[in-house]
Amino acid sequence: MITDARVLQPEFIPREVQHRDAEVNYLSSVFNPLTKGERADSALLYGPSGVGKTCIAQFLVEQLRGEVVALNYQYVNCWEDHSRFQTLYRLLDGIGKTVDIHRQSTPTDVHLNRLRTADDTSYVVILDEVDQLEDKSLLYDLYRIPHITMILIANDEEDLFASLDQRLNSRLTDCERIHFDPYHENELIPILHDRVHWGLEEDVISDSHLQLIAANAGGDARVVIGILRHSARTARETGSDQITADLIEEVTPEAKSEIKQRTVDRFTPHQELLYNIITEHGEISPQDLYDAYCTRTDDPKTKRMVRN
Repeated sequence: MITDARVLQPEFIPREVQHRDAEVNYLSSVFNPLTKGERADSALLYGPSGVGKTCIAQFLVEQLRGEVVALNYQYVNCWEDHSRFQTLYRLLDGIGKTVDIHRQSTPTDVHLNRLRTADDTSYVVILDEVDQLEDKSLLYDLYRIPHITMILIANDEEDLFASLDQRLNSRLTDCERIHFDPYHENELIPILHDRVHWGLEEDVISDSHLQLIAANAGGDARVVIGILRHSARTARETGSDQITADLIEEVTPEAKSEIKQRTVDRFTPHQELLYNIITEHGEISPQDLYDAYCTRTDDPKTKRMVRN
């Protein structure tokens, strides 16, 4: 049943994107100077989870790499690499400049200077979940490096800019902003059609069953892909040659739970602690949350960081 399992994974970058023409065209126009060897403005892609922000950013960079020979590129998930050191290390790794850097002993200013003095080849940097950066002054430092173009990805524009100091806010005011709305149910069906065409045998799932998957997804592309992946895997394991409505309904809770667990697994220890406290209480005031948090850790963060 499954002919190419890669296309059923959420991180797969498709050959073409569906129902995001306006966003792709706008971002392409923003980065057009790179095709002429010039610096492009940085861009902020924002909107809820599962609306294609990361996919579009990586898709566009792949398109650029087909047009521009002298182009470096690196993707950083700031939830996983959230410290200044980790982010800089990943950026240096993208241009092969980490060979003599020792993780514990090399000052981060050395990393930044190495980025500044690297060759002037255009370097496109995608900073996903950028609001998770512990030290957002790094954005100001990267902004000042002429050959670096940033694509910032966040869920909420206001939350991101509220946590920036005035100096950085003024620098990023001119950042091109592209808002992503949740997919409509009928927009998710072509996304599913592509994944089925690329990754499954013919005639294993009907259009009406694709509509059922889309109806269960709440406008989240990650969820539809997750349900399709679980459905195909379960059908294969049970020896079925069809993905049925009953099977879709059966695996949908598991697919949604897996996506939620992937998010929880990325939490830092402090985020996980806060999450557990909120889960235990169901509803809790900010002050009570902070008090409970402080009693459970020997190294509490500030109120502002906890709030963020």
